[in-house]
Amino acid sequence: MHSVGILGGSGFVGGELLRLLHLHPAATVRAVASGSRAGKAVSSAHPHLRSIVDERFIDPAELPEVDVLFSALPHGNSQEMVETYASRCGVLIDLAGDFRLADGALMERHYGWRRHTEHRGAFTYGLPELNRSALRGADRIAVAGCMATAAILALRPLAIAGLADDTIPINVDARTGSSGSGAGSTPADGHALRAGAMRVFAPLRHRHQAEIQQSTGLDPRMTVTSTAAVRGVQVVARADIGIDVADLWRIYRGTYENEPFIRLVAQRSGAFRYPDPKVLLGSNYCDVGFETDGTTVAVVAALDNLVKGAAGNAVQCMNVRLGLPETTGLHGAGLHPV
Repeated sequence: MHSVGILGGSGFVGGELLRLLHLHPAATVRAVASGSRAGKAVSSAHPHLRSIVDERFIDPAELPEVDVLFSALPHGNSQEMVETYASRCGVLIDLAGDFRLADGALMERHYGWRRHTEHRGAFTYGLPELNRSALRGADRIAVAGCMATAAILALRPLAIAGLADDTIPINVDARTGSSGSGAGSTPADGHALRAGAMRVFAPLRHRHQAEIQQSTGLDPRMTVTSTAAVRGVQVVARADIGIDVADLWRIYRGTYENEPFIRLVAQRSGAFRYPDPKVLLGSNYCDVGFETDGTTVAVVAALDNLVKGAAGNAVQCMNVRLGLPETTGLHGAGLHPV
């Protein structure tokens, strides 16, 4: 049994980590840390875990040594604490954006950060479908962003097949639910201002496009819209590529036929004939679908931003790193209807 700790455990991602790890047959949560809720019951932040998780939050300074430490701190915080917490674990899995980008220029452009560049090369990008081999020996892992994960999995087969490169204009239109802003979101994400809204908050550029560029070699332009949904990410990626549907099926099946958490969804009829996050909520699946008119390809990908877009992907990375079956603790289907 592998001992696990969670840092930043009072947020939405911390709650999902607890939900998934509680039933994980090869991991036991030894400590859950929160600077703002130390001493309080875990269920005070995560009411869905009442009588399931009886622990109390501890102060981060009291974290014991563990085999695996998940850091779910807000963006920017991990950079200041990486050495302190890396010394308390065998494997450090960070879920913030601090170490996702190896290129310092990209980090400065999209995040505005220049500090702690010496640590970035030590982190392996946490997306098993892309970096499974490297993850097997990685002691520091930076989990991919939620919208970046969906877009990378949508576009990667086209890049592998040589049908898309950095000379082809690619537009990524992303939509995300309010939980992507975190438990400590701003007043603009409150119900009164968010309900019924479709708010474009990144018309021409979003920091996740740097991850897409790093992982696929493509140079997309990204638009992001916040929706009234709580959970879920959906991206539509478009590129002028001349190809027929049969060849698209061949390319995507060839890339993903052995991937346990990617499902190809492109049907001729039905309410959910293309990927829709509504049927993925609570699951670690990413659904990918596509359409073409012979001159333009549109690829649709959807996932739950708190599971495959964060906590589930982190547990998947842990499974790979520890040599466990990759699907361990992650078999659950999405909820329907919700």
